[in-house]
Amino acid sequence: MTEPARPIFVRRKLGAKLRRLRERAELTLADAAPRLDRTKSALHRVETGETKADVHLVRTMMDIYDCFDPNLLDEARHALKPPWYRAYGVKDKGYVDVETEAEEVNQVQLVGIPGLLQTKAYTRALFHVGRSRSPEELDCDVKVRGIRQLRLTSEERPLQLVAVVHEAALRRVVGGRRVMREQMRHLVKAAALPTVTLQVIPLDEGSYMVPYGPFNLLRFPDPEDPELLYIEHPGGAHHIEEAPKVREGRLVFDQLRIHALSPTDSVALIERLATELYGPRQVRHARGPLRTDLAEEHL
Repeated sequence: MTEPARPIFVRRKLGAKLRRLRERAELTLADAAPRLDRTKSALHRVETGETKADVHLVRTMMDIYDCFDPNLLDEARHALKPPWYRAYGVKDKGYVDVETEAEEVNQVQLVGIPGLLQTKAYTRALFHVGRSRSPEELDCDVKVRGIRQLRLTSEERPLQLVAVVHEAALRRVVGGRRVMREQMRHLVKAAALPTVTLQVIPLDEGSYMVPYGPFNLLRFPDPEDPELLYIEHPGGAHHIEEAPKVREGRLVFDQLRIHALSPTDSVALIERLATELYGPRQVRHARGPLRTDLAEEHL
């Protein structure tokens, strides 16, 4: 059974602020609903972000709650706009939505390269063997991932990424040796960005510290927005905001960083593996000298 669709982040954020305004006015849902010409359930859906709140409704709420906040009107206009990724036909499970609003992502990956650090060739190869996609859907999904990556170098709204990656992810061949060779070079370059902190858990020392699966922790610029723990699974995803569970996830992440290699040593390991695993192979022909074979794609 699939989970119900989760309201987009900006709509939930606006609804939470509207709920707090009502509570500060010391009005219950039953008190406020008739004054707003809404049923109690309809007002509840607005406050949870399930239903859109237009500018006129927000103005009326501020009048009834005796609290004027011009920023709320801008937030209402923003929440009415469709998410940017919808233009690419992406059916998001909620992660792209919250990442768009986040200022920092802490990510644990065990068997794959973090999406924000993938090359287009790696992403395409990964998506090709995933769920069934048409060529057009595949192109759109690759474009969306590329657009997300732009925030790592954005001057306006940069996204900080702290990624902990298991060495197994670096050894897992996706798309062939040439794709992996390019991917490893890209990781080294990305690790030099001021917005990226990349640490690797080595096979020989850190295997016992590996959690049950990958997860993300997201932080937002507004202090009123709680840190979020995001865990994806085949049937959907869990968005966890309960403070005790988020703290548990934060503790696991911090422990993984302690046992992982330093960023400098992690880059050194990536460079070594790139040479040992994905460097050019020497091939001897029956008649002729050794040559470098760079054409292998599916080894």
